[in-house]
This record gives sequence, C-alpha cells and structure tokens, in this order.
Amino acid sequence: MTGNNASCPALLVSAPASGQGKTSVTAALARWHARQGRRVRVFKTGPDFLDPMVLERASGAPVYQLDLWMNGEDDVRARLHEAAKDADLILVEGVMGLFDGGLSSADLALRFGLPVLAVIDGSAMAQTFGALALGLARYRDGLRVHGVAANRVGSAYHAQLLAGSLPADVHWLGALPRDEALALPERHLGLVAAAELGDIDARLDALADAWATHASAELPPPVTFPAASRAPVPPALRGVRIAVARDAAFCFLYPANLDVLREAGADIRFFSPLAGEALPACDAAWLPGGYPELHLLTLSQHDALRRALRKHVDAGRPLLAECGGMLYALDSLADVEGTAFPMAGLLRGSAAMQARLGGLGMQAVALPEGELRGHTFHYAHAQIEQAPLVMATNPDGGPSQEGVYRRGRFTASFMHLYFPSHPAAAVALFKP
Repeated sequence: MTGNNASCPALLVSAPASGQGKTSVTAALARWHARQGRRVRVFKTGPDFLDPMVLERASGAPVYQLDLWMNGEDDVRARLHEAAKDADLILVEGVMGLFDGGLSSADLALRFGLPVLAVIDGSAMAQTFGALALGLARYRDGLRVHGVAANRVGSAYHAQLLAGSLPADVHWLGALPRDEALALPERHLGLVAAAELGDIDARLDALADAWATHASAELPPPVTFPAASRAPVPPALRGVRIAVARDAAFCFLYPANLDVLREAGADIRFFSPLAGEALPACDAAWLPGGYPELHLLTLSQHDALRRALRKHVDAGRPLLAECGGMLYALDSLADVEGTAFPMAGLLRGSAAMQARLGGLGMQAVALPEGELRGHTFHYAHAQIEQAPLVMATNPDGGPSQEGVYRRGRFTASFMHLYFPSHPAAAVALFKP
C-alpha cells in the first residue's frame, strides 16, 4: 500500500457464456485459498442475490455487488479499495459472458485493471479449448486474460490436453471435474439459497478439494486500487427502529443496503415471518424480496403479523415492500397450479406465479425522495387495483418497466432498490 492506494492480488472470473461454471470455480477458489489462511474478499458483478450467498459461505466474508450502472463507478472503486486494504486475494465473479451486455464484465475489468480468469466448460472438447481461450484473450485491446480454468473435465489426461492447448501467455489456473455431486442446486430464480442447504459447507469443501487436484499455487498479479469516496449517508435515522423480515421467504437483502441504514443510525431488528415471529416494535419496516411463493401456506396462517402490518401502515408508519415482499403485501398470491392463499392485504390486488419470466432487467425510478437504481427479476404476474405512483425505466431499453405503488408511507414494487445509488433517497423511505 502506498499513499492512498491499496494493492492486492485480484481476478475477475468470467466465461464465454452463462452456465460455464463461474460460480462453482469462484467458490472453489475462495474456499481453497481461505483454507490456506488467506483473507479472501469476493464480489459479484451485477444485481444477483443468490450467487453471493454461496460465495459468502465459501470465503467467510460478506459479498457485495459491483455494477458500473447500478452502483456507479465511485461506489465500485471505493469498495475495491476498501477490500484491498485488508485482503490477500480479491475475486470478482462476472455476469453472463465476458463481453455480454451494455456494460459487460470486460468493461469492469478494463475500468479497474482486473486480470481475467476465463472459465471454459471443457466437457466436449480438447485442443479447441485453447482456441476459445485465445479468442477471449485477443478479442478486446487492453483486456488482460491472465489465465483459464476448465470446468467439467473427464480425467487427469483430459485436463492435461486442455492445459497443453493454451497459448504461452495464458496461464492454466485449475480445473473442476465432471461430477454431479459437485453441482450447486438450482431453481427458478437461480441457485438455491445457501442457508437452505444443510450440506453447503461440505459441498464447498468438496469443490475446494477437487480444485486442489489441478490448481496453480501462484496468486494472480497484484492490482493497485486508488482511494475513492462513496455517496454520503445522512444521519437521518438515529434512534429509528426498522423491522426487517429475514428468512427463507424474505432473503434478498444486499449487505450494502443494510450498511446504508446502519450508517444512517438505524436500529435494525430482524424477524422471521416463517417462524411465526411477531412484528418487532418499530418505527419503520421492510419486507424484502425472496421466495414467498414457496411458503404460501405458512405465510397465510400468520394472522398476527398481517394484523400488525395493517396497523403499522394505517398508522402512517413507513414500510417498504420489494418484489416478494410486495407479493406478500397483496390480498392473495397463487402458486403455479393456481391455488390462491390470503396474504397481508396491505395493497389491493392479487398475483400468481407463472412458468415464464415476468420481469428482468435494470431499473431506475424517480421517486419523490430522489432517483434510485436497482433491478427486477421475477416469475409473477400481478393485478394491482390502483395506479402506480411512478413507473421505473430500463436503461437498456428493455421491456421490463415496473410500477411503484404508494399508500401513505407504504411503498411497494417489483423493483429491488440498491440504496447506495442514492443513500439520501433510500433513507427518506424509512424516516418516520
């Protein structure tokens, strides 16, 4: 570390496409290095909630989002600098393919000087593996593909063929075998949440053990990260008690969002609707996204919580309901078979789960409190019996544009907000 700069070995883990094994390789790397006593900090490119849960268990440290549009460059730069001051290794899991999207993983790597680890599914190839690696390494001027990892290799000999096909300036960094026992389970929104997997640590240790068979012992080159400042958080929530639902039905919580509330002075009180817990004594409340559709019967039977939330909203106290939280706030929610269950009745309307995607994409919304950024990703169709306060917009021009609904101090939307994109606006949503 020199002056206001901080240096740390770092890699951005990307791939030619989705489904190549980025999360498995990132988790294997993180757990392998952590078991050797290294302090590993992992980040996730984009707005994903589920991969970070697995990567947090793998690394032993919270996983924050890095997205040039949702965070803004200063926020990304500040988080990398802070991590580099304390970590022995920084890993950034990319999103989609290396060059995919308006602001791609390659853009992030170039902006911050991150060397790239390309994960390639080698299950159905041999020397062509090297051609793919060469193409990724040469496609964009200035991008540094430091190394390659193979996923789903068939044998030690197969791994040897793949490693031998690489150009001289692209390092072989490791491999994972083709083994269903190492796969991380998935469902409709992505990976199964880490907290729901009783054997998650055994799975991660197995990934690390498998990685060790072909792993390179060398750390990637250090990257220098200059200091930067994030948007200031006004201390407007001192003494404010915020009840936050947190369990398997309400699990989509960015650590950075909780940080904003704490930095504003809030006293956060978590509670579990699924465990039958009451709404804590609070001045404001938050129902984050998650999987209410997987727990409809349990949620429908928690009459005391529904009554408490209605009383809270009717009293004019702030409540934010995001995506799954909004689905719970409606009069009813139906599963994919069409069976409807009564929900909290805070927002007139109903919703049903469906097999096809209901919304996907980044979102920006101009609320009376200020403009906030975030994203939408859900498999629900909602019929809400009031006009939205405002419609969010998609910066990529995509079709998903979510409405934001408001009744008094109750705000609800399919949109997941990223509080650090405008901390003052986020804090104002909870200020009594």
